[in-house]
Amino acid sequence: MSDVTKTVQKWHASFKKGTDFDSWGQLVEAIDEYQILARQLQKEIHSSSNSHDFTEEQKKTLGKCATCLEMRSAALQCTQSQEEFKLEDLKKLEPIIKNILTCNIDFPFDVQPVPLRKMFAPGEEENLEVEEESDADTGVGSTPSFPARVPGTLLPRLPSEPGMTLLTLTIEKIGLKDAGQCIDPYITVSVKDQNGIDLNPVQDTPVATRKEDTYIHFRVNVEIQKHLEKLPKGAAIFFEFKHYKPKKTFTSTKCFAFMEMDEIKPGPIVIELYKKPTDFKRKKLNLLTKKPLYLHLNQTLHKD
Repeated sequence: MSDVTKTVQKWHASFKKGTDFDSWGQLVEAIDEYQILARQLQKEIHSSSNSHDFTEEQKKTLGKCATCLEMRSAALQCTQSQEEFKLEDLKKLEPIIKNILTCNIDFPFDVQPVPLRKMFAPGEEENLEVEEESDADTGVGSTPSFPARVPGTLLPRLPSEPGMTLLTLTIEKIGLKDAGQCIDPYITVSVKDQNGIDLNPVQDTPVATRKEDTYIHFRVNVEIQKHLEKLPKGAAIFFEFKHYKPKKTFTSTKCFAFMEMDEIKPGPIVIELYKKPTDFKRKKLNLLTKKPLYLHLNQTLHKD
């Protein structure tokens, strides 16, 4: 049995495992399996070492499968009653993944492959980084070429509801000792429950363009996609600061911060920065620095 056949069999087994979890109502396990498989497909598609294993058309199909896995994962993480992408829909992909090397089945959904960017399963990104923050020495005057990052994915404010409160977070700036050396910096904003499960769609800010001394300025509004009254006890809003590393050609999380529900109040707030990897369960937290460098936010509450 060839290596590529073994790889496809592993993908099929992973897909079946995820859909089984999904049908049994084990949503946390299903989400993990879907996200891991989506990243495996992405890595295979963009791997130069395996470029001859799959045709361009097969790679495009694998990319569409990864998109559908991400869509189902997002549907499971959304607490709204109407799911955008159902389990029955996802199961239509099983014969396509299982027979990717031989089948010519038309793809059942009008989706596009996930845009080209390195994607990592939880913890995988950090394991790749042997040296800590030593990528600043790319050479004076050097202009490394690297793909432009996908634009921000900020969402509009939800419609107001009587008696319900919406939160707008203005990300003003972040303080870092090497702020000027960060390439394509942006912040990923997510809302997690106490088990680290997404309660809202994850949003990325656009890339920050202004750097000044030890600060990177964003000045961007993020609309939290759920009324505050509907967030469960123990929820928190996370901010992951990410930047591009040209030597390793992937986007890395440098640090993170979070804000708990009792910190939500109108006006400015500064919150501490913690070392990666991001701990969504808030169990093992280590400050990034002892210096007075923070994430600066401003909160606006909207209530009818």
